[in-house]
Amino acid sequence: MPARRVTATIALAALASLLAVNAARADSPAISTPGSPIVVANQPHQLTLSWTPSAWVEPGTEQPINYEVQVPLGPNTYRFLGSTTDTTITLTDLAPGTTYRIAIAARALGGYSDTSPTTTVRTAAGRATVSYLNLDWSPTNSQIQHLLRVTNTGTGPLDLSSVQVRYHLRFEGGNTSLVPNCDWAALGCNRIRQTVQFFIPPGGPPGGMTTPAPPYPVPGTPVPGWVELTFTDGTLAPGQSTGPIQLRHHRHNWSAIDERDDPSWLAATGQWTENDRITLDVDGVREFGDTYS
Repeated sequence: MPARRVTATIALAALASLLAVNAARADSPAISTPGSPIVVANQPHQLTLSWTPSAWVEPGTEQPINYEVQVPLGPNTYRFLGSTTDTTITLTDLAPGTTYRIAIAARALGGYSDTSPTTTVRTAAGRATVSYLNLDWSPTNSQIQHLLRVTNTGTGPLDLSSVQVRYHLRFEGGNTSLVPNCDWAALGCNRIRQTVQFFIPPGGPPGGMTTPAPPYPVPGTPVPGWVELTFTDGTLAPGQSTGPIQLRHHRHNWSAIDERDDPSWLAATGQWTENDRITLDVDGVREFGDTYS
């Protein structure tokens, strides 16, 4: 091969290699990964976190770095909790007694970082918690069956008439029929009230009608909702619980219910657990549970 052709071939190979390196650099994070969040203070409704800072991978015209505090929910999906240019933050309006998986990501004009490893933390208990025991080992039969128990974890008396417990579920296929039952309760089923609430997603009326009509779910879209449990009366001293409340729900036609996509459902283990996907409010203030934690 003539020398000129060999030289040209080597030059083209070097150029291709340089372009490949630059392309790889362009696709790589320009900012180093921040450290995992460290819990500095843990209170019922707030967390203070800190982490080691990020830095620009290649020195140059760096822009200020902003840190985003996230709860990863799935691939490329997260819940945003807050942001700061500092390496510490206090998150407020969190649910007490609830487990959160928290990560940090760095963002800036012209650059980003990979998301840090997550830190799992359970917020300090609030005024009350909910314990859960799944009685149904088959999550696709015709009934939802579980025990609930409310415990006063505060420092003063808890007026049960101010408590709202919500078991969150999804009505698959748009079938919002549900009959709630209280089979037995240590404090008496006559002191417990249950209400079914659902929220129709936007979809529009069937057949493309243009006249005003009630909203309809898109066919096959699960309808989110809950079964709300309230109490007519009663007071719990600090550390005292309601005792077991045995609940059972079914559809009017006793058709099958798939519980596996219900936010509050946990697989049966035969053990009581503090299920923080069941929410509890006292006087309208969230004291336990977060379905998006």
